Amino acid sequence: MRLSTYLSSRKSWALPYIIFSAIFVVIPLILIVVYAFTDESGHITLGNFVKFFQHPEAVNTFVYSIGIAIITTFACILLGYPAAWILSNTKFNKSYTMVVLFILPMWVNILVRTLATVALFDFLHLPLGEGALIFGMIYNFLPFMIYPIYNTLKKMDKSYIEAAQDLGATPFQVFTKTVLPLSMPGVVSGIMMVFMPTISTFAIAELLTMNNIKLFGTTIQENINNSMWNYGAALSLIMLLLIAVTSLFSDDKDTSNEGGGLW
Repeated sequence: MRLSTYLSSRKSWALPYIIFSAIFVVIPLILIVVYAFTDESGHITLGNFVKFFQHPEAVNTFVYSIGIAIITTFACILLGYPAAWILSNTKFNKSYTMVVLFILPMWVNILVRTLATVALFDFLHLPLGEGALIFGMIYNFLPFMIYPIYNTLKKMDKSYIEAAQDLGATPFQVFTKTVLPLSMPGVVSGIMMVFMPTISTFAIAELLTMNNIKLFGTTIQENINNSMWNYGAALSLIMLLLIAVTSLFSDDKDTSNEGGGLW
């Protein structure tokens, strides 16, 4: 009787998610922190972080990865916002079909998409390198920018646009004073969905540059593969801290835009 009562409560259905989060999220994060602040003998130390800051190649790779992520994110905004705007202003049936076409590549494994990009560059006799890397990043992560912006624009209250037009605003003023501020939550979500995985990825860089260009994710992978768990965990923790700071910045932006206020 007690078992049936327990299963009928809503709280009991959260138990599988709690167990999953504990095993695959909480425990791995704890292990990363423990390994990052210990040496091979298990003694507490800050040597792993000191090693990172004293290693110019690792610092340069970290800074370079941030630069690639910023370029990729900015390019995705420039390409994704107009696409989302066009999709949100087309008829329902056509927009639904076009959204599916944009999202369709996401159903294919990222490694398969990257290998297809390598084959495309080879077919066009284009060299693999930094240009191919940026192209591949944009190609793989562009849908993650388009969809949140499209979703925000689609749910936008059109009465704000009509009110701005009635007050004599030009199309440019309508966009800059009404549409853009109201769509910022979608833009911020898109930035997070593009910037964070770009920082941590390594397979795209390896395939599209023939392993000639290293990103920070590649550095972490190499240390883990070479059984340098402590130093690799420290690098992972540095990357996680960067992502956490970016997430806090995103939360502040979402709070400031809550309610859809205009400029």
